[in-house]
Parts: sequence; structure tokens; C-alpha cells
Amino acid sequence: MADPLEKYRDAWGKKPLLRRVYNDIYDRIALACVDGTTLEIGGGIGQFKARFPNVIASDIQLAPSLDVVADAQKLPFAESSIANIVMVDVLHHIEYPLLFLREAERVLRPGGRLVVVEPAITWGSSLFYRLFHQEPVRMNADPLAVGEPDIDRDPYDSNQAIPTLLVLRERARLAQLVPSLSFMQTEWFSFLVYPLSGGFKAWSLLPDNIGRLILRLEKKMEPTLGRFLAFRLLVVMAKQ
Repeated sequence: MADPLEKYRDAWGKKPLLRRVYNDIYDRIALACVDGTTLEIGGGIGQFKARFPNVIASDIQLAPSLDVVADAQKLPFAESSIANIVMVDVLHHIEYPLLFLREAERVLRPGGRLVVVEPAITWGSSLFYRLFHQEPVRMNADPLAVGEPDIDRDPYDSNQAIPTLLVLRERARLAQLVPSLSFMQTEWFSFLVYPLSGGFKAWSLLPDNIGRLILRLEKKMEPTLGRFLAFRLLVVMAKQ
């Protein structure tokens, strides 16, 4: 698993627009958090922890920047011990999201927040994700199915549709299965800059200075166009 992480570190160091895009995401996450201990799931190469050093960084695979190696479906934390759980592009990689959500329900303290940023499947993003992204989009999947986690499963296996399905099609069912977690905030954001930046790939179709200007424009467009064109979804759930 070292090779993918090394590729991500290399892209992060070389691409200022990539850092700009993700730092905007991290700022959105920070605004949604409450005071107290914050656990990051999927800490990877450590870019979130570099920005917010007091975070407990965890991942399912070993990396130098991590504090804890753990499966999100079985967290090694006591009940009601965490104020915030944050994650970026992780939920759609988890084999059984419901197992993780029940763990989040267990370890979050009352009033705590689960804050995630994930791919958004919209009219504007769907074709791009299906044709130009290596991860599948399976809208017919059941994101709340439960089974025995496969310890040999590739942690990069995924379904980009899972977060959108949970927020839209499975919202009422999720409320029944995880009753103490409730949706508090949903934001559909990010239009052109994210796909044109190339993400963690070596290429980019935008220079950083132009990307910065477009990002400002995109933020003004989010309230009206986000639900239809967004490439990103921010979800905040609060524990009652």
C-alpha cells in the first residue's frame, strides 16, 4: 500500500491548486466541528493533520503521519469519548458503511459531530465520474447492507455513489437504523476547479491563479446550482 500513498504525497507537494482545493475542504470541515477531541478517519498522507495538528489521525493502513491504525468499522475508542469524527473521501471506500455509522454513534459524545466530504453524484458530475474516474458509481447498491468485514479486502475498493445514496434515497432508513445520529447540514459544492485540477493525478488543466479566481465564483454559485452540478458533498451529522 506504500506506492499509492507515495503518489499522493508527490502530487500534494507539486500541485498548489490541489492544496488550495483541499484546504478549502478542510476549512469547511473545521467550521462544522465543535470543541473537543477530533478523530480523523482515513488520515493517509497527513495533510489534514498538518493543518490541524491536535487531531487524532487514523487509517486502516500504516503511514508515518498516523496516530492510530484501525478499521473504521471497529473503532478502538470508548463510548462517548470523541467530540468530532472527520473524514475526506473515505466513506465511499468502507465495505459496510452502516457498521461505521454505528461505531460513530457509539464513540461520539452527545452533541458531537460526524463531518464528511465525499463525491457528489449529480447531473453535472455523474458523467465525469463514470467515464473519467477509476472508481465505480453503482447507484443500485444498498449502502446500508451489513455483513462480516473482509480483512483481506483492498482498502481502495469503493463505490462513489454511497454518500449520495445515504443522503437522498436512504435518508429515512438511515434515521431508523442509526437513531441518535441526525442530519444537521448538507452542502453540495465544487464545480469546475476540482475535476480540472486533476486531483491527485500528475496533470492539471488549470494554473493555480486561475483556479483561485474560479473557486471564488463557484462559492457564489453553490446555493443555486450545487444540488444539480456539484462534484462534492459535505454532510454533517450530530449525535443527540
